[in-house]
Amino acid sequence: MIAVQWFTGLHPIYQALMATLFTWLMTAMGAALVFFFKSINRNLLNGMLGFAAGVMIAASYWSLLAPAIEMAEAESTLPAWIPAAAGFLAGGAFIWIVDQLLPHLHLGYPTKEAEGPPTTWRRSILLVLAITIHNIPEGLAVGVAFGALSAGLPSATLAGAVALAVGIGIQNFPEGTAVSVPLRREGISRFKSFWYGQVSGLVEPAAGVIGAAAVVLMRPILPYALAFAAGAMIYVVVEELIPEAQLEKSTDIATIGVMLGFAVMMTLDVALG
Repeated sequence: MIAVQWFTGLHPIYQALMATLFTWLMTAMGAALVFFFKSINRNLLNGMLGFAAGVMIAASYWSLLAPAIEMAEAESTLPAWIPAAAGFLAGGAFIWIVDQLLPHLHLGYPTKEAEGPPTTWRRSILLVLAITIHNIPEGLAVGVAFGALSAGLPSATLAGAVALAVGIGIQNFPEGTAVSVPLRREGISRFKSFWYGQVSGLVEPAAGVIGAAAVVLMRPILPYALAFAAGAMIYVVVEELIPEAQLEKSTDIATIGVMLGFAVMMTLDVALG
């Protein structure tokens, strides 16, 4: 109870930092499974990736786009769909640009299919960078959700922001495993595999603080910022998570994972938000 009161009394930027430290911790806990397992069943991995995709799709609507539209209707002189659509497309464009500028390699693909500028970086680094790019919009989403609390609008609630952080944290656990265990299977030591797995989540606290600070300092951009985070997450889901989950023939498992992840995040947001 005391911890809840302490957290509630924090400034939204500090709340965003604490929430994204939690999501990073969940990534680290998932990565720590590499100390117990050297390999992971491909079907299980597909289900994990699908689950993460489902969580992000549900969060993009219930936690980000829907509040963005409500806020635009309440405060903007423009039609409500304009901030939502503009921010959404800008978020996708941002991740596309980062993809072009930063070398990275998606899980399950050979090194020769690395994306971005040509590089001599090791395969392990390229794999970690791919997940790091993926984690940027997650951190932004949590940060913007907490930063929105400073606006005092009915659609921005502490419970809703906490629900988003919990949902992102839940899907970060299997995500950390999906990074560290494949690295271990490729011959990297357990400690290094764990280190790389948890490092991929460290970008979330930084992105969270930036997102929260931006909307606290510049309230008019709030609907755009929420939609921006949603667009960035949907881009990652379509460009990365779903294709990786569908690499093998057992696509039903990945699809079930998406359905379960969507249901979990929807339940969290509706029940708590």
